Amino acid sequence: MRTVAVIGAGQMGSGISQTVAQNGITVLLSDVDIALAEKAKAGIDKGLAKLVAREKLTPDQAVAALARIVPVADYAPMVEADLIIEAATEREEIKRKIFEAAGAFLRSDAIMASNTSSIPITRMATSSPDPKRFIGLHFFNPVPVMGLIEVIPGLATSADTVARTRAFAESLGKQVVQAEDEPGFVVNRILLPMINEAVFVLGQGTASIADIDKGCRLGLNHPMGPLELADFVGLDTCLDIVRVLYNTTGDSKYRPAPLLMKYVEAGWLGRKSGRGFYDYSGDAPVPTR
Repeated sequence: MRTVAVIGAGQMGSGISQTVAQNGITVLLSDVDIALAEKAKAGIDKGLAKLVAREKLTPDQAVAALARIVPVADYAPMVEADLIIEAATEREEIKRKIFEAAGAFLRSDAIMASNTSSIPITRMATSSPDPKRFIGLHFFNPVPVMGLIEVIPGLATSADTVARTRAFAESLGKQVVQAEDEPGFVVNRILLPMINEAVFVLGQGTASIADIDKGCRLGLNHPMGPLELADFVGLDTCLDIVRVLYNTTGDSKYRPAPLLMKYVEAGWLGRKSGRGFYDYSGDAPVPTR
């Protein structure tokens, strides 16, 4: 692929854009306002500078990668894209509006993909112009570092779309896991119930934040405890995914932990808000309870 459009200039969209641009592909980056896309590009510039400082990239490579990222004010330029990737917030109604609006500029041979981490692909494909060319393409955060991409075909997704999407993912130097179109797919179907259960354990007073995370780091050999990871992902995103699992399957084992809902209601969303299960206002994160 020569040109990829990314819709959504937040943490995931920025990471996808950087990764794609570093691999020699032009990126058209958009958000609700071009100023947000330009701000994201400035953030990517800082990230590339850190890679140069660590000698992971040469200065020329960093300059070339940044030049390939083009903020755009609307969807019209995406008629040039071979692939349009939606990377907006994990809310189905928002994603559907994007598919409908951007779909008007989807070339007849191009693919439309969603970076959703949990929402069924078959269901969302009905808002795209051609379900045969619609697919799930789930990157993991931080995108430039994480080596995995989930590819999720919907019921109507063509074999050609699957093959081209896998080839694109592998061209970025990523490993691919192909999942059936079930809520949460593979990784989040396993991960989010664990995070949710950790919040239940905390809410019921079984152990402290520090001990829950220490137990999982040392007992399960995980690099990060589930509550620390929840803060990294964003508690609002975790709650959205758990709700998708619960509402789509109707299985009570996916019911959201009440304490998780309270934290989100309080605006304690994790690292991005400065407070979640940990307080990030000081030099090092401190458990909040």
